[in-house]
Amino acid sequence: MLITYASSKISFAHSGLNGDFLRTMTFEQIIRITQGYTELGMLDDALEQIDQLDSEHQDRLEILRMRLDILLRKKIWQDALPLSLRFCAISPSQPYGYVHAAFCLHELGRTSEAKETLLQGPAALLEEPVYYYNLGCYEAVLGNVEQAKAYLRASFRLDKSFREMAKKDPDLKQIRDEL
Repeated sequence: MLITYASSKISFAHSGLNGDFLRTMTFEQIIRITQGYTELGMLDDALEQIDQLDSEHQDRLEILRMRLDILLRKKIWQDALPLSLRFCAISPSQPYGYVHAAFCLHELGRTSEAKETLLQGPAALLEEPVYYYNLGCYEAVLGNVEQAKAYLRASFRLDKSFREMAKKDPDLKQIRDEL
């Protein structure tokens, strides 16, 4: 098949190869396609692209992050949790895995474990407003209202946009008027 557009010719010669084209895509091409599907909200298609990667690529941080982001968007907490923990094991100094592992635990009703996961994370978490915000949410759910407010104030100091989020967060319903 040949398409002419503004005097340019685009060949789709690969279309007759019965899938051989997909098997010859490079790592970078698969990543770009995955990102495109994700941006379009085509999350199952994005996961299918990641699944095509060789096993040697599956534990690369950027692949773990992409897969985890997709699972979080799909709200598949039970699958996202072990992936988050694997991210923590591979890169223990990065806050990313700890924040998401804790969030998954919280969403699975394991809020005490979520809190402990964050508290055991790397020192770099102390610079992240989401760290204090999530601890505030977890403390509120656990009934530790004063500690929740202290964590939330810390998150608001680091990033004022968290105050707006707090106004709508169901975890903070019992203390919303005090924020």
